[in-house]
Amino acid sequence: MAARAYWQGQIRLALVSIPVEIYTATKSGAQVAFHQIHEPSGKRIKYEKTVPGIGEVDPDEIVKGFEYEKGEYVLLDQDEIDAVKLESKKTLELTQFVDMDEIDVLYYERPYFVVPADDLAEEAFIVLREALRRSKKVGIGQLAMRGREYVVSLKPCGRGMVLETLRYAGEVNRAQGYFRDIPDDEPDEDLLDLATALIDKKSSKFDPAKFHDHYVDALKDLIARKAKQKSRRKIIEDKDDEGTGRSGSNVIDLMAALKKSIEKPSAKPAQKESVTTTKKTARKKAPARAAPAKKRA
Repeated sequence: MAARAYWQGQIRLALVSIPVEIYTATKSGAQVAFHQIHEPSGKRIKYEKTVPGIGEVDPDEIVKGFEYEKGEYVLLDQDEIDAVKLESKKTLELTQFVDMDEIDVLYYERPYFVVPADDLAEEAFIVLREALRRSKKVGIGQLAMRGREYVVSLKPCGRGMVLETLRYAGEVNRAQGYFRDIPDDEPDEDLLDLATALIDKKSSKFDPAKFHDHYVDALKDLIARKAKQKSRRKIIEDKDDEGTGRSGSNVIDLMAALKKSIEKPSAKPAQKESVTTTKKTARKKAPARAAPAKKRA
């Protein structure tokens, strides 16, 4: 492979060891990075490290510090930090297997492709891959890479496998703190049927190539046009409300909105509409923190 392996080692399952290589599965090429520029001179802004009351300091005088109390720091030099870093292990031992749907999506962090390291490893690699696929299980283990220890999962992916680093429990917020104010009401059955029908109508296989970051596309186009102008003049485009995809402030009944969405041809994207629901019976609840909705005329 042309790409450089992120990690090389072996997967161990009991007494079986499988030499593998892992490669990063994602990239951030879609992002547009900016620098800060001094407009009168056209030169890039540089940052100087300073201390209040002292001024600019020498980089050799800078150490890392952890603030354990307000204004109080524990100072650590780089040698002390390096001394506690974990050595990269060459073995990923699978210590547990769980159902594929048992790991909450919030715990998944970053994916890596896993491939056999050589021809001799292919048979054992395929056996493990198919055993995971047949049992519908995900392998779990811990792996030290580049000074850190990660919890990782291993599962089949086409002809290969995917290893994903997982967040630790302390890195994931509990959902209850955000969802507790949502009422536990049963939805209206007719509304539920309409919403389900709309979902069925728009259901299809996921194709990520169909989705584009329109903001990044527009930003790149703006940069290209400004580069051709070879000037610092701003490009300002006047746009009216038409063609922007905004629907205004129409407030309609949820039932009518769902019915209208069902009736529209699937080839035309549904226009965004804000909706409100009408309850047959008023429900007593604590005063909401948000502003009250406007009444329909």
